[in-house]
Amino acid sequence: METLTKKKANISGTLETIYERRAVRKYKHQTVDRKIIEQIIDAGRMAPSAINKQPWKFYILTDKDLIHSFSKEIGKVAAKGVLKTGVKGIINSLRGPFHLLQGIKFVMTSDPVFHGAPVVIFITAPKENEWASLDVGMCAQNMMLAAKTLGLETCPIGFAKFVEQTNLYSKLNIPDSEHVLLAIILGYGDEKPEVHQRKKDNVIYIDPL
Repeated sequence: METLTKKKANISGTLETIYERRAVRKYKHQTVDRKIIEQIIDAGRMAPSAINKQPWKFYILTDKDLIHSFSKEIGKVAAKGVLKTGVKGIINSLRGPFHLLQGIKFVMTSDPVFHGAPVVIFITAPKENEWASLDVGMCAQNMMLAAKTLGLETCPIGFAKFVEQTNLYSKLNIPDSEHVLLAIILGYGDEKPEVHQRKKDNVIYIDPL
């Protein structure tokens, strides 16, 4: 079976960007030019969406102190949510060495959610749009691939949805008709995570009889 390393040697362009993208959780203390942020947002806008509604909106934080405050508050709310699941839920969520390590980091780090990234982009959509989660997912992938092409790293942050339960939420000025589905952090990476092996037994061809 051809390994991912060998495959990478035979690809270029868009495919290379897809294979090289990683979830990065350590960033350099380097700001990102607003023009670059706009390029990444534009890439997100090019994603497909149900009935072309383009439901996404972007709320962006670039102030270091504000990002740190949001990270701490979201971390507190998320931790309470995890504790409510009980011991079994905690064990299941930390199953495996990678998740255990991330769990330890979440408890110990001073920036448990945004990992010191210089840019945080909250992505929202209308609450009544039943397809918005899929649309935002495609939008986010476009943005992460665009960032990689432009020399930046990213990480999707699911815990960002807990921002709605924090005392700082009002600072984002998000209307009541919208809710946060995801956040993307981005910046110049200060680590190079290894690729995790991808499953290969999940393709089923349905051929005619």
